Amino acid sequence: MTVQPDQKIERIHHVAYRCKDAKETVNWYVDNLNMGFVLAIAEDKVPSTHEPDPYMHVFLDAGAGNVLAFFELPTKPEMGRDPNTPVWVQHIAFKVKDRDTLVAYKERLEKNGIKVLGVTDHSIFHSIYFFDPNGHRIELACPDPAEEEMLRKLDAVKWEMLEEWSKTKRAPQHAAWLHAKELGKA
Repeated sequence: MTVQPDQKIERIHHVAYRCKDAKETVNWYVDNLNMGFVLAIAEDKVPSTHEPDPYMHVFLDAGAGNVLAFFELPTKPEMGRDPNTPVWVQHIAFKVKDRDTLVAYKERLEKNGIKVLGVTDHSIFHSIYFFDPNGHRIELACPDPAEEEMLRKLDAVKWEMLEEWSKTKRAPQHAAWLHAKELGKA
């Protein structure tokens, strides 16, 4: 059977990461980001591969039908990260309603002893960054009031930018305005 043009991915079912301690991870996301604890699954054998490997798989409500999941793998070597990828690259970003909500989260996280970077001005949206107890980088982002207008501007140049990048591997300047203020170039 061939996938038809009208058959599209509906949404992300869940995104899964590894964690050091499932209980600590669930409590951290519940306490710091108000995520609900949806469910837990534990097995001694991996259903997809059938290999013996005990695990705890926990699922958290990330809002609007989005699910964030974690695996604790007690028999595997300590988790690590790709040493060739800068720490700022691999992250998961969650949208919050507005700047007031973003700032409230920043204050809450800092009150809980979590180091927070930002608010960073991406023009189209504004973000804060921090790490969960497993070392995963998290971003909270809120839309800028002029988001729709800026999205139209970015949409108009996306293919040209991609083509130029593909040929030169240098940052095309079609949307240099986006971070000009944050980078002191405005």
